[in-house]
Amino acid sequence: QVQLVESGGGWVLPGGSLRLSCSASGIIFPLASLAWYRQAPGKQRELVATFTSGGSTNIANGVKGRFTISRDNAKNTLYLQMNNLKPEDTAVYYCNCNAEAGWERNYWGQGTQVTVSS
Repeated sequence: QVQLVESGGGWVLPGGSLRLSCSASGIIFPLASLAWYRQAPGKQRELVATFTSGGSTNIANGVKGRFTISRDNAKNTLYLQMNNLKPEDTAVYYCNCNAEAGWERNYWGQGTQVTVSS
């Protein structure tokens, strides 16, 4: 059974930082391509960052320079470091696995709420 469990969300003042974690089980983590998405109230879910099994990363333009994606294959964990947070970063953040060992997948975590507000 595949499980992606996000943690690390919360409330933070503008300019603050948070680190999200996504702990995975039931997948061959080193061979998985992973991503972070977010969904703000009333908006569509959007891609934030990706980390392929081959080691390539990509950050969405709106958060480039502020967010960093990383992974620890030994711990089966994906991270999203978010710095200089802005109110428009407020959203539910989701972990996603879209490929594993070359096969397409579509696994999602339950999401973690990030609120940036003064």
